[in-house]
Amino acid sequence: MSGLDLVIHAPVRLRVCALLAAAESAEFAVVREEVGVSDSVLSKHVRTLEEAGYVTVSKATVSSRVRTWLALTPAGRSAFAAHVAELQRIVAGAPVG
Repeated sequence: MSGLDLVIHAPVRLRVCALLAAAESAEFAVVREEVGVSDSVLSKHVRTLEEAGYVTVSKATVSSRVRTWLALTPAGRSAFAAHVAELQRIVAGAPVG
């Protein structure tokens, strides 16, 4: 598993990265709903991605409510792309059926 990024490889973090890779940014609540985890579980995984330099967290006030936004950094996009490429390489050699 040398080509896999173990920070990204955890299922929740992989789903978060996949979701964020498809957008410039996403609101925390949207990511939470799409990934299907609690606030605390998502916060823990986002913190791990943030510490690795893969995700940025920003806050903005929208209609007098503070909203949290998540975005992949350029390093996060690169790491996610490399991780997906390695997964594709692995499954390409797997027998089907």
